[in-house]
Amino acid sequence: MTAPLTLRSIEARGVDVPMKHVLGTSQAALRKAPLLLVDVTTEEGVTGRSYVFCYRHAAAPAIGSLLGDIQAALRGERVAPVELSAKLARHFTLLGASGPVRMAISAFDAACWDALAIAAGMPLASLLGGAPRPIRAYNSNGLGLIPLDALERETDELLEGGFRAVKLRLGHPTLEADLAAVRAVRGRLPPGVSLMVDYNQALSATEAARRGRALDGEGVHWIEEPIRHDDLRGCAHVTREVATPVQIGENFTMQEMVDALALRACDLVMPDLCRIGGVTGWLTAASLASAHGIPMSSHLYPELSAHLLAVTPTCDWLEYVDWADAIVNEPLRILDGNAVVPERPGAGLTWNEEAVARYRFC
Repeated sequence: MTAPLTLRSIEARGVDVPMKHVLGTSQAALRKAPLLLVDVTTEEGVTGRSYVFCYRHAAAPAIGSLLGDIQAALRGERVAPVELSAKLARHFTLLGASGPVRMAISAFDAACWDALAIAAGMPLASLLGGAPRPIRAYNSNGLGLIPLDALERETDELLEGGFRAVKLRLGHPTLEADLAAVRAVRGRLPPGVSLMVDYNQALSATEAARRGRALDGEGVHWIEEPIRHDDLRGCAHVTREVATPVQIGENFTMQEMVDALALRACDLVMPDLCRIGGVTGWLTAASLASAHGIPMSSHLYPELSAHLLAVTPTCDWLEYVDWADAIVNEPLRILDGNAVVPERPGAGLTWNEEAVARYRFC
């Protein structure tokens, strides 16, 4: 047992990190990743870290402001993430713990768990009852809505590091264009390499069923977010109509995950660390997925998610993106297509302060 930690402060800094591969989805084309770095410092001198992918620059100061409110509400409290998450749910009852509020709570929770693992001198996976182990990863960088020749070039690049799976964004104006993109990428993949596709909520349920049936013969590993994430009955319709597994969950709250599984709205789930409630929420989600016997993958945050998947009973795939590499001292390693969960205390995140200063915007 380690001595208890006491919350002293929360610092949040926004950085705009250039992406090596443009992320062109059906919703937007991103060339930089707006990240909010979160440091939770304790009176005992231990600092826990996490970060938020903010999607839009305007979200960073908003989430940062909410973290300031969390600091004011909890300063001097014992760092006990489960209890603090429950307090914050009550604290934000009237505002509602959704959107940026949920992301702030989640990032704070993850940083608290990191601090506890650092204080215990063990990797986060070990603190959570598991152990660091290789986690199979798919490369989710790039492969957006770009010309076919560019897709082929990027596919070759994304296989470096021994990845045995990659993800392609779809949602072109026509089914024919989607099929051409799938075939261009599939043609560059060696045997045994899986191909996931992601529509980023681009389609109606009817169109998703039509395109999904067409993809059934294309060797696709899963179809991700074909329709609006909150249309769970529509997702259930698509899941029934399409043979290829349907993957959803990156926008789940815990209640939405409960509802999705009850409705059989998907074959696979992939909660997002900063939407599901941080580490505390993830552990509950993992138990829920296990109870339903449904494979569970991660969405973004590979550095932290690798530890969490190591203790997830129905662990499936880690989504790998390299966006944080430019601002961390020791990026997550990929070896033979697997994420190498570090043996360092905590989640293994420390900031490269020179790079943070270079890319900081708030």
